[in-house]
Amino acid sequence: MAVIRPFQGIRPRPEYAGQIAALPYDVYSSEEARKVVEKEPLSFLRIDRAETNFPISQDMYASCVYEKAGELLGEWLEEGYLLQDEKKVYYIYELTMNGRIQTGIVAVASVDDYNNQVIKKHENTRSDKELDRIHHIEGCGMQTGPIFLAYRDNEVLNVLVNKTKEKEPLYDFTKEDGVRHRVFLLEDEDEIQTIEQTFAGIDRIYIADGHHRCASAAKVCMDRRQENPDYTKEEEYNYVLSVLFPQSQLEILDYNRVVKDLNGLSRGEFLEKLEKCFSIEKREEKVKPEKKGQWGMYLGNSWYSLTLKEEITPTQDVVGRLDVSLLQEYCLAPILGIQDPKTDKRIDFIGGIRGLEELERRVQTDCQVAFSLMPTSMEELFAVADRGLLMPPKSTWFEPKLRSGLFLHKL
Repeated sequence: MAVIRPFQGIRPRPEYAGQIAALPYDVYSSEEARKVVEKEPLSFLRIDRAETNFPISQDMYASCVYEKAGELLGEWLEEGYLLQDEKKVYYIYELTMNGRIQTGIVAVASVDDYNNQVIKKHENTRSDKELDRIHHIEGCGMQTGPIFLAYRDNEVLNVLVNKTKEKEPLYDFTKEDGVRHRVFLLEDEDEIQTIEQTFAGIDRIYIADGHHRCASAAKVCMDRRQENPDYTKEEEYNYVLSVLFPQSQLEILDYNRVVKDLNGLSRGEFLEKLEKCFSIEKREEKVKPEKKGQWGMYLGNSWYSLTLKEEITPTQDVVGRLDVSLLQEYCLAPILGIQDPKTDKRIDFIGGIRGLEELERRVQTDCQVAFSLMPTSMEELFAVADRGLLMPPKSTWFEPKLRSGLFLHKL
């Protein structure tokens, strides 16, 4: 059963919250992060991507970069940009995007639950990305970016969350992307106990986003346990900063693909090979798939609709039936030669938030073909995770993104 607890948060003073709150570190290139920090000196990217404080030639993974992140955190606390709450509490974090509201409980989740599969994952992680966040956690002495977790709707939690949202918010600001962020304090001891007890009756929670941050926090925990064999599991390093959302409020966007070449084929030869497994229809308009088993394709300044032929019988495996898997099995691997999309440099992934125009732009600049996909559903994510299986890389894109810097968990 899930162990979810309150924590003594470090967070921005209200007058600085909107300036500090930043998109997650991994949605930016180093160059993009530098531009943000130049424009917004108090952006938490200065700490999450501390190479922005050095010349552009600086190795972003050097030890001095992680040390700088820790130094800045200390300075921001001393200078009053950040404060620490006096007792352990929960926070309620509401995000509104295009009129759609999702509200989560900010808490810490048990690393043991992650190791024991109570917290379920659906993606593999890469060791180099884990190592980056491990060094960042150690350099800061804190977890600075929350894990995005999902749970099946629970009426007790819904009532408590909605009751808390009737109070005056700690923060209420809207960022330049139009997403409104509101944060509320939940500090009543009886309500805190109710949340803990309710989650204790929930046997599975799902990572929606933040697999690398979660894996890194778990490895830091295991290292510290080895250094401290008399640990009690009450130490803060046994828990990972999280925001937990009910399933019904979440929306997964499409995660599209662009490929840099046609594997030595002409456009005509490529289309001919595609026709063995797909029905192809040329379209005048952009193609955003409307059902499972359908894909859009942009090739040579033209849009096409692809549909898997009826005589093709895909596997009944829950992962094999995903649209991302079918595209990989019948097109990307056999025709374009992309055997491992996680490591192949010829393929790139475009979050649906960027729109189909971004697919056109990439094909008109540095790629040869683009594919638009139906979004993976929450039920598909749960089904894969419940079976202990993994999705192909870049199968889910969640919006809105949780902001970093609003909640920090000191170890």
